[in-house]
Amino acid sequence: MAVPPRRTVVAALCAGLAATLLTTAPAARAEQRQPHAWTVSEAAHAPRARISLDDTTGALRLAVTRDGRTVIEPSPLGIVTEQADLSQGLRFLHRKDRTVDERYRAKSGKRLDRRVHMNETRLSFATAAGARLDLVVRASADGIAYRYVLPAQLGDVLGETSAFDLPSDAGAWLSTYRVDNEGQFNQYTAATAPTGAYSDQALFATDGGYTLLAESDLTGTYSGARLAHTQGTGTYRVQLADDRVHTDGPLTTPWRAMITGDLATVTRSTFTDDLAPASKVADTSWIRPGTVLWTWLAGGRTAGQSLDAQKAYVDYAAQHHWPYEAVDSGWYFKKDEWDVTDPDWQTDSWMPELVDYARAKGVGIIVWVHQRDLDTPEERAQWLPTLERWGVKGVKIDFMNSEAQSMFQWYDTILAETAAHHLMVDFHGATLPKGIQRTWPQVMTMEAVGGEEKRTNTATHLTTLPFTRNVIGSMDFTPGGFQRVGLRPNSDAAEAGLTVVYESGLQMFAGTPESYDARPLARDFLDQEPAAWDDTRLLAGNPGQEAVLARRSGDRWFLGGVYAGAARTATVPLTIGRGRWLVETIRDGADGLVQDRQVLNGGDELSVDVVANGGFAGIACRWHPGITTCYR
Repeated sequence: MAVPPRRTVVAALCAGLAATLLTTAPAARAEQRQPHAWTVSEAAHAPRARISLDDTTGALRLAVTRDGRTVIEPSPLGIVTEQADLSQGLRFLHRKDRTVDERYRAKSGKRLDRRVHMNETRLSFATAAGARLDLVVRASADGIAYRYVLPAQLGDVLGETSAFDLPSDAGAWLSTYRVDNEGQFNQYTAATAPTGAYSDQALFATDGGYTLLAESDLTGTYSGARLAHTQGTGTYRVQLADDRVHTDGPLTTPWRAMITGDLATVTRSTFTDDLAPASKVADTSWIRPGTVLWTWLAGGRTAGQSLDAQKAYVDYAAQHHWPYEAVDSGWYFKKDEWDVTDPDWQTDSWMPELVDYARAKGVGIIVWVHQRDLDTPEERAQWLPTLERWGVKGVKIDFMNSEAQSMFQWYDTILAETAAHHLMVDFHGATLPKGIQRTWPQVMTMEAVGGEEKRTNTATHLTTLPFTRNVIGSMDFTPGGFQRVGLRPNSDAAEAGLTVVYESGLQMFAGTPESYDARPLARDFLDQEPAAWDDTRLLAGNPGQEAVLARRSGDRWFLGGVYAGAARTATVPLTIGRGRWLVETIRDGADGLVQDRQVLNGGDELSVDVVANGGFAGIACRWHPGITTCYR
């Protein structure tokens, strides 16, 4: 087992105690001379965790710093079960260190090839009664995470005492908790945020940089979490969805993750995926990300129950080489009873005809299914093999609306079964991505966001999402709803830019064919876009104000910028590599969208005129004499 270098994982002693007194002291003096504080870090300038054990109370706390500056103040740790209070009265037993060094390839996300390098420390404790608690802490260049391991059978979990203590004046971007995770993000300071529950995808800014809280490796063995806050404090307590988490044996809790660094580091991070278990899908050749013509905002209920309408959408997708078309709610409902499942859907449905029609044109079909129709073994045994036999490529499963342990047990089941039946998955009305896309790569995207369907979105919300929700996994915001003028807060160029700013393994375009054809520059840009990326970079950003991202596919960089507030001339550093670049951008003009072309050196500033609550979209490719466009 590899052991990290001494300089990267340091055991610090309490005041005045020598570092050598770990195991050699006489038995009578061992307790007072053993270490009561430990540090874990991946490298000198990486975030550093400091775990301390209070001599008086036997309680654990964890703090995080970066380059000596505060990220997270000393924060309580602990878990309480039926048989033991593991938040106090603890004594230290021993420590074990190891290095985690892995490579894996994703099917979607910010980049496909991933490298994981973390230092891990496992600290073992016990109560006076002998109840054991292991605290596992991992440190990487972009984050700190911890989890609890209960080796013994200590009964059901009654709650955690875990919390995150922030400086009271830390900037805070928070979303009020909802079971579907579709709340709007608002800006406060850590202390001024109103009393209440918040989504655990909370972003804070301190002297040590930005920190995004998250979870990873959450399964049906545990319960989902939210953050409970009392106004006037900087404390955000971990509150489980269940009053009692059932367990019948040893327990390993999810990772409590803190993605930490400058804003570019946080935005680019894959930390929550890196913490998750390796893929459980051996053959992933059938999993293919892509752009999708989504028909709900384009045609609604009427389109969902019309074979002719769906064929017309397939024709449009084929014409523009979009690999998928998604059929939303209604296709298997009774005609005269909306939202009632037709009991004879397997024999009466026109879906097999649509799938065959689409296949002949090179288009795959994604279908919407209500979770209630997949919540028993009998229903899944009916639905999933049928959809696979028809040739459906994926399912959009909706309305879970719970983060209780029982729902995560359902997730465990549906994930294994959709993989077995070669069905890609888009979860709506869902939990947040918690490393799920590494372990189950057929999960191409998840909603868990106030997306294009909402009529309450603000430009501020749109410019916060790249630094919060979309950091932790693919996000089915469904951009491209150009027809929703007056129902969305942004300009047409910003709407085109969202298709790059927001990453999704199935990027569902929400517009109508008519709205695309009325904006040929936007339409042609969408025709160029992939849905899988080789790299991602933040070019400029400020949560709630602006976000400009560049995503690379092969030898081309796709650019997207969104802004909140007044019109301006935006200047963006073109930090995509040395050399000469042809940059083609789409912006808002007086009479519609306008395309500009310019040749710039890598590192030069790209200037784009942006309207109020506007933005831009673009493509950059290597320039050489004779090249006139990056479009293919």
